[in-house]
Amino acid sequence: MKYPALLAADDVLARLHEFDAIIDARSPSEFALDHIPGAINCPVLDDDERAQVGTIDKQQSPFDARKLGAALVARNIARHIDEHFRDRPKDWKPLVYCWRGGNRSGSLAHVLARIGWPAIQLDGGYKAYRRCVSAALEKLPLDLRFRAICGTTGSGKSRLLGHLAAAGAQVLDLERLAAHRGSVLGGLPAEPQPTQKMFESRLWDALRGFSPARVVYVESESKKIGDLRVPEALMQQMRASPCVRMQIATADRVRLLIDDYPHLVDDTVLLGQQLSHLVPLHGHQKIDSWNALAQAGNAAALVEALLVEHYDPAYLRSIERNFIEYRDARVLAMAGIAGSDFDAAARALIGEEETRADPTPDPAVERPTPEAHEAPG
Repeated sequence: MKYPALLAADDVLARLHEFDAIIDARSPSEFALDHIPGAINCPVLDDDERAQVGTIDKQQSPFDARKLGAALVARNIARHIDEHFRDRPKDWKPLVYCWRGGNRSGSLAHVLARIGWPAIQLDGGYKAYRRCVSAALEKLPLDLRFRAICGTTGSGKSRLLGHLAAAGAQVLDLERLAAHRGSVLGGLPAEPQPTQKMFESRLWDALRGFSPARVVYVESESKKIGDLRVPEALMQQMRASPCVRMQIATADRVRLLIDDYPHLVDDTVLLGQQLSHLVPLHGHQKIDSWNALAQAGNAAALVEALLVEHYDPAYLRSIERNFIEYRDARVLAMAGIAGSDFDAAARALIGEEETRADPTPDPAVERPTPEAHEAPG
């Protein structure tokens, strides 16, 4: 094969594991919006330089723009080689891409190949990658078997997913990928949500790594997680999947939420801003009473009021309407909220899946009978 080689997106994405580096030659702002998972940003033109070249192209001439661009690109490529690639061995295999797979990635790939590295350039660039991701997100979920972890707010669904993953189960943690905990109070102050395209890249990367032969555990999310939309094909598969309904005492749920949301407990101004979004649902008087509990430092009473008066009714209405297997859910009664309790719950679920996969299951093992409603705290 002659290098740099130009390969189609379908071929490249099926072989991502073969590359020693994935190099995004676009500007830092383009990279920040979305990029191929695992890519590093080595811009051949930064944002200011790209704008400068574009201005000259429009106001003077394309020829003048190309002269300036060539000088800038040459200096930037030289710097990247010095700072990132000088110590790479001869068989180091990089993949290079830019917006459309043209001049920017072509320039970098050409220099890398002339040095002697087997550089591959992504034909069609990021735009071709995005088309592949969009198509894959319509197909990948259809090949997987999901099991939805359900439970009212504070039941420890995210914690259970973490323990399932630690025990070796396949887990799709949508809230982690979306950097949001899925409710009006669910934003993470130290971590802004990714763009929709970045979220979809993270989803694609997770889904393509799952084995269809094993179940994938996922939380019973709504169509939106914060500002981000869950792709329709994935949402449909989740909603049609068997369910596990976590059952946990209200007092334990309160403790879990206080532990998970310390920034809201400590920052009553931020909490007040978040609660103001609920005024259309509950009115000013109710929101004022909740803010009064926060100002008084009565976090436990505030959290319990939010659960009983806001989250629980909304969740139960939504879950029964949208997750068709919920009424037949396997009930998972949590003895407590210690790490050992979640470990035991994860092991029990994994053991049940292994039993289901056994072609000669023990007929004495019976599925627990679900209750109609959430157990009282």
